[in-house]
Amino acid sequence: MSYIKGNFSRSIYESGTGYYIGLFKVKDTDSEELSLYVGKTITFTGYFHELNDIDNYIFYGNLVNHEKYGEQFKVDSYERCKIEEKDSIIEFLTSGLFPGIGEKKAEKIVEVLGKDTLKIILEDPNNLILIPGITKKNIDVLHNKLKEYESSYEIIMYLSDLGFSTRDSMLIYNCYKKKTKDVIEDNIYRVIDDIYDLYFKKVDSIALKNGINRDDIRRINAAIIYIMNEVSNTFGHSYYYYDELYKYLNRVIGVSISNDIYDSCLDNLILDLKIIHKEDRYYLKDMYEAETSIVKRFRRLNNIKEIDNKNLDKTISELEDLFGIKYNNDQLMAIRKSFTKSFLIITGGPGTGKTTIMKGILELYRIMNKYSYEKLVDKVALLAPTGRAAKRISEATLFTASTIHRFLKWSKESDTFQVNEYNKSKVEFVVIDEASMIDTYLMANLLKGLSSNCRIVVVGDDHQLPSVGPGQVLHDLIASEKLDVVELKELYRQGIDSNIITLAYDIRKKYIDKSIFNISDDLTFIECSDREVISNICEISNTYKDLSYKDFQILAPMYKGINGIDEINKKVRDIFNEKSKDKKENKHGDFVFREEDKVIQLTNMPDDNVYNGDIGLIDRIVTGSKKEIYIDFDNNIVKYTPANFINFREAYAISIHKSQGSEFDIVILPIVKGYNKMLYQRLIYTAVTRAKKKLYIIGDMSALEYAVGNTNSEIRRTTIKDYLIDGII
Repeated sequence: MSYIKGNFSRSIYESGTGYYIGLFKVKDTDSEELSLYVGKTITFTGYFHELNDIDNYIFYGNLVNHEKYGEQFKVDSYERCKIEEKDSIIEFLTSGLFPGIGEKKAEKIVEVLGKDTLKIILEDPNNLILIPGITKKNIDVLHNKLKEYESSYEIIMYLSDLGFSTRDSMLIYNCYKKKTKDVIEDNIYRVIDDIYDLYFKKVDSIALKNGINRDDIRRINAAIIYIMNEVSNTFGHSYYYYDELYKYLNRVIGVSISNDIYDSCLDNLILDLKIIHKEDRYYLKDMYEAETSIVKRFRRLNNIKEIDNKNLDKTISELEDLFGIKYNNDQLMAIRKSFTKSFLIITGGPGTGKTTIMKGILELYRIMNKYSYEKLVDKVALLAPTGRAAKRISEATLFTASTIHRFLKWSKESDTFQVNEYNKSKVEFVVIDEASMIDTYLMANLLKGLSSNCRIVVVGDDHQLPSVGPGQVLHDLIASEKLDVVELKELYRQGIDSNIITLAYDIRKKYIDKSIFNISDDLTFIECSDREVISNICEISNTYKDLSYKDFQILAPMYKGINGIDEINKKVRDIFNEKSKDKKENKHGDFVFREEDKVIQLTNMPDDNVYNGDIGLIDRIVTGSKKEIYIDFDNNIVKYTPANFINFREAYAISIHKSQGSEFDIVILPIVKGYNKMLYQRLIYTAVTRAKKKLYIIGDMSALEYAVGNTNSEIRRTTIKDYLIDGII
């Protein structure tokens, strides 16, 4: 870590959380690399509670290179240099911070009080009384403003002494300002509720180090909310039971508490509206409101009177001529209802033409409303949960698709959506693909951002994996049998002839017909021991080493183990991207990245237009002091520095979860008993349906049969279905 010393010049950008991008005039540095900036300005970024152009500052951090904006100094911590020289004190007093103090008054003050002027004023403002021309009002302004100015730094130091990082201290101070100490001393756990990106474990460790008892009521309350969030994200549940929360609580806080104390804490959280208690179920308030808002919106839209249009069937017939196809009865019903209904669910397995239907729906909506293609883009939104799914549906329909996060203008910094209930989108019709992947919170936020009369078509395969986040929205909507659903059952010709699709439908029936394997090129099963799986994967991979990285994919249920994703990637990498003196490499932790490596994005980076699940190739690696990796995602070149190397990993083999929303011509799927709890029906079904032309299953037939019959891992406790059936909200 290096430092630069100098003056703040001006701000380029300021967020409400204290994040700055600005210019800094460098007077001194301990870095040879930064010495070029001495006497010049440098762009800086970081978290600050306040900056002014009078003080001298020391910024501690590192020089980084931004893809768009070039070299910047990333500030990790900073300190304000004391104002000691008389000229500097006069300049400070006349900076505008102290109304009524001009240059003459400032000079008189410094002449009398000397280099300790600021310290003297803070200790006893009455020392100003004898200075000619200084009024009582001047004294009050000087003392109060200076006290306020100094106290902010004291608060930052107070938070730092407690154990908060500089960044977290800035976030806390900018939230509470003068009240910071009072808030922290009253209940340090309050920052978890008020400030995004401050979590229970971090705050709890600081609280414990500073004397909070393990059975402190404030700690127990915070722990209960933490547990409910964790259980929700881990198991997908919407609600929890009394006994299970109590069991988790004693484990998390590390001390046994009585039922009376537990009851009292639950009651307090219910009174504070942080928890909603219905019968024997306990919900987080946000989850309860998300579920009920989804139910209310879809029920209302579903009950709106249908639109009647005499030209509808004629227009659909024209669509068939336009696209050169003939819709089957289910497809015709889906297309009709997409126009006549305000809300519709279209579901179906692989090969039933869901994508074909969406293309027809979009074109029908354009024709019936007499929109140009340019106007259609303003009036209609085609959405998907992931970047890969959005690209796939966009290519198939020739209509611009977007991720839901991008459509809602998600802010990574604050985890909020700019399109929301207070700033709604103006689109009038929305088609949502791959809806099985949408969790409860995301669906609720999407509905908040749509106008109340916006018409919605939801498309998805309910038999695929549920969302990574909590809930099972599509499943609950369909299972309620209270909403309009069109199920596509009839297969296209290629679906009828496909052994892959036959296997997919067998899996849905919890049945394996072994006779369909190895009778044609599209479906192959290779029986082998656990120790032979990877050698078979390598042998098949050699056959396809010249195929585009977009068309060939290995899918596996787990990262660890002898047949885990990490081990497979190590073994097959040299097949697809052989080591060469012409290809640079970069070692980061347990991973060694090589130029031309196939990699997958693990997080959303909306500013760079790259999202969780996107697959690309390493374009180039910069070695030496800078250490940068540039990745090409379909001609979108994104730069990574060591701080975000954890945001991607090799992708010759990826998890089945990460493959959702994607399709590949060739898929290799290892299935062995060593995968244990990851062997369950929906996971295997999702993997099988990723393959378009060829599927190789390698491993143990009994493991495949076990997985197909195992539905235990899919149970999620949710209430959207119950609310729709009971009609109680």
